[in-house]
Amino acid sequence: MTRSLDSRPTVPATAAPTALRQRLAELRGPAAPRPLDARGLAALAANPGCRRRVLLDGAGVDKAALATALGSPSSFGQSQFAFVRGNSFEARVKADGGRALVRLLHERLRDGSPPPEPDAVDTPDLTASGPEGRTARTALALRDAAAGRWTLLDHPLLALEVAGAPVCLEPDAVVVHPDGDWTVVEIKSFAMIDGAADAAKVGAAARQAAVYALALEGVAGHLADRGPARVRPYVLLVCPKDFSNLPAAELVDVRKQLATTRRQLARLTHVEDIAAELPPGTTFDLRPADDGRTPTRPVAELTAAVDSVGAAYAPECLSACELAFHCRAHSRARGAVEVLGRGVRGELGGLSTVEAVLAVAEGAAGEPDDPAVVALRRAAALRAEALALSATGTEAPCR
Repeated sequence: MTRSLDSRPTVPATAAPTALRQRLAELRGPAAPRPLDARGLAALAANPGCRRRVLLDGAGVDKAALATALGSPSSFGQSQFAFVRGNSFEARVKADGGRALVRLLHERLRDGSPPPEPDAVDTPDLTASGPEGRTARTALALRDAAAGRWTLLDHPLLALEVAGAPVCLEPDAVVVHPDGDWTVVEIKSFAMIDGAADAAKVGAAARQAAVYALALEGVAGHLADRGPARVRPYVLLVCPKDFSNLPAAELVDVRKQLATTRRQLARLTHVEDIAAELPPGTTFDLRPADDGRTPTRPVAELTAAVDSVGAAYAPECLSACELAFHCRAHSRARGAVEVLGRGVRGELGGLSTVEAVLAVAEGAAGEPDDPAVVALRRAAALRAEALALSATGTEAPCR
């Protein structure tokens, strides 16, 4: 049956306005844009005040290559071994057309419904040309999922607007329940031992899955002709069981991560606004040599371009951003208190440099009634007292 063009569902736009697209291409240079995945988007949402990352991610700049060219290569990222292992495990989980995956989800629901029959799982073809075609095909499959049957979408493509620019996201899978609800499936290669996995890794997976759920909510809002669709706030996390390669699964509540991600993404400054404030001629083009890899652009020029965009460095960036070492070095060079952590930065109020903090602690600056000043001078007095007692071999009294 042929479907008319008018019957296609409305989906979020996946192409930026021409002017913005051209501006981002100028910033990026001739290199192909680097896609922003859910892992990177979750990290971006966790640090919404970093205009540098918003711009570079929005322009599709390869931050790893940029960091290497700046002389601050990053070790951040997934190892090739972990990547291959993850793909192998995912292929095993989906080897039977996703029927085992749907059974795992049904078992974890524990809602008393009958288990899915072997032939009761639909797996629509999501193949299409280009990201626009794939997002449209995903929306069609979600709208056309048959009532009363399970539907598994293998690697659907979802669109989400981030800081005024579209981002395409590809979850491992999305399951449509017989009642029409949608559940995100996240498949990871770290082990689930005795029914529990590493809390930090589960938390990272939950933040990543929340990004997918947020994008799904956008698709649901554009499928008004289908009727109300509900994205379940519980993600099915599938991991290897114990030390085997057999799949185990648990439902992870992502309501908190979903609310946090939604709020933080709303706080991001639009890419076009950041780009408009850059000095004329700013570009992050590495000007690679004939081999396509070796940058030829002078480091001083590249550093000036990067530093023309404000950053919000924090120690957490070391595990989430390829430019973290560069940003840390510059923060240390100017004595910024951010290198000590967000908690310390918040306690110091308007004191933004280590030099200013030391001046306040020594009594050379600061308002006497400022709580931060009082705390710093108290700490300095206690330190001086402890050092004096240590020099005389006397134990400090308990306070």
